[in-house]
Amino acid sequence: MVQLHIKNGSESQFLLDTTVDVAVEDLTRLVTQIYNGRLKVDRICTEINELAEHGTFLPINMQGLTDEQIEELKLKDEWAEKCVPSGGFEFKKDEIGRRNGHAPNQSMKAVLTKTKEEAKALISKKQAQANVCVTMEMVKEALDQLRGAVMIVYPMGLPPHDPIHQEFDGKEDLSGLQAGKMQSHGAPAREPVINEDDQKQMMMYYYRRQEELKKLDENDDQSYLDSTWADRHALKRQFQGVNDIKWGPRK
Repeated sequence: MVQLHIKNGSESQFLLDTTVDVAVEDLTRLVTQIYNGRLKVDRICTEINELAEHGTFLPINMQGLTDEQIEELKLKDEWAEKCVPSGGFEFKKDEIGRRNGHAPNQSMKAVLTKTKEEAKALISKKQAQANVCVTMEMVKEALDQLRGAVMIVYPMGLPPHDPIHQEFDGKEDLSGLQAGKMQSHGAPAREPVINEDDQKQMMMYYYRRQEELKKLDENDDQSYLDSTWADRHALKRQFQGVNDIKWGPRK
């Protein structure tokens, strides 16, 4: 037997027992399956945490809207009446606007939370520190534990558009995720999260740029080259707080 220590860069991921007789192609496939399986467990655990706090996923056309906008557009979450947690729900508004706020009661929330922690521990990076090898069977066990907990709390199932439902069905949408599935060259790093202030700055920047482009269409000249928004490094400097720095000798 040979023990492999799988890493992403210098960061430890998991230990794997194998043999010197295994084909490189088969070994690569197994490592990739375990790595991606662990990512899948992690994604589900993240969403289960939100499920426990704020209930099921809203339909896509209702997400991010205010109550007034939903009422004005006459939208309705039809799945809210079908996917009721065992024992009823407690309303806890999702300020992000992704979930419907029909959270499970405390006892059902505890089922989800406890199972989530057990599943994460099963495939945790800490297993390598304890000299415990991770297998595909352990990944499947973690997924089965999570699936069972969701079935207990939501016996009628989750809406088909809920990320947890899609993960269990193998229909998850990973587009836009930098920490996507592992390929032969390894898994890329996760993109840094953009905070609210940065998001507002970006929106203002692109709004001003769009307005300037409209003016260009009307004027049909190249004076835009002298505009600050035309500088492709301007937004980066704005975030770094170095917008007004001037270079050269003092006068």
